[in-house]
Amino acid sequence: MNDYIIRAVDKDRKLRAFIATTTHMANEAHKIHKTLPIATAALGRTLTAASIMGIMLKGEKDKITLNFKGSGKIKSILAVANSYGKVKGYISDPFVELPLREDGKLDVGGAVGSDGRLVVIKDLGLKEPYVGQSKLVNGEIAQDLTHYFAYSEQQPSSVALGVLVDRDLSVKASGGFIIQVLPGITEEEINKLENNLMKIGSISSLIDEGNSPEDILNKILGDFHMDILDKVPVEFSCDCSIERIKKALSTVGKEELQDMIDKDKGAELLCHFCNTKYNFTDKELEEIKESLE
Repeated sequence: MNDYIIRAVDKDRKLRAFIATTTHMANEAHKIHKTLPIATAALGRTLTAASIMGIMLKGEKDKITLNFKGSGKIKSILAVANSYGKVKGYISDPFVELPLREDGKLDVGGAVGSDGRLVVIKDLGLKEPYVGQSKLVNGEIAQDLTHYFAYSEQQPSSVALGVLVDRDLSVKASGGFIIQVLPGITEEEINKLENNLMKIGSISSLIDEGNSPEDILNKILGDFHMDILDKVPVEFSCDCSIERIKKALSTVGKEELQDMIDKDKGAELLCHFCNTKYNFTDKELEEIKESLE
């Protein structure tokens, strides 16, 4: 099953749902960053959430950044997504290891840490980006985002994210959903939604069992008469390039560039998102320096 997100709304416009399958994307991130299971799960969940929140944006050039800064060993997880399904991200410590939780699951919350902040940056093409922040609840990513939507955007939401890691450390199943209630929904309908959510089990298990986003939509919201508005492919995709790296080098200043030329006879820069290495000779650095004069 290829990765994609469906966007759906009920016929009365009382709630909307975004449901994603992201197994290939999460596995691509695992391969690029060589993550161990806890980091695989933490990064996969964050990338899934970012891809869904990217689809929520309206403009073609709009971007969203999620940055989880916790007190645990991971320290930071960053994901950047656009409005048409491309997402990139990295994790500060891809090799973190902790014992399993008492329920036998990976301790993502312990690795991220509950003392910290989630920072959400929306670049909507305006002079200043929108920046929202909220405290982490437990570092498990989904609950932290549920809190963010309620606290920072005043939008009641149910967020579920899951990554199932296989014995060979690859991603066996990954996905998630964000369901949001809209004005006009009744207490009775909210109770029905909550009861449905309690019955479904984990999102990664549903995907591992072969359920598509459409199947999951039907299991949770089958009695709400949902209309699927669109279906957007999702992929891990880094937009770094030699031109972007040159532009970044030009911001360090002439003195720093001269230092690289004199001491290192060149420079090697690494893209944090995709681990691509960019090498510059002393002559190329000289050309960048001259362009600043």
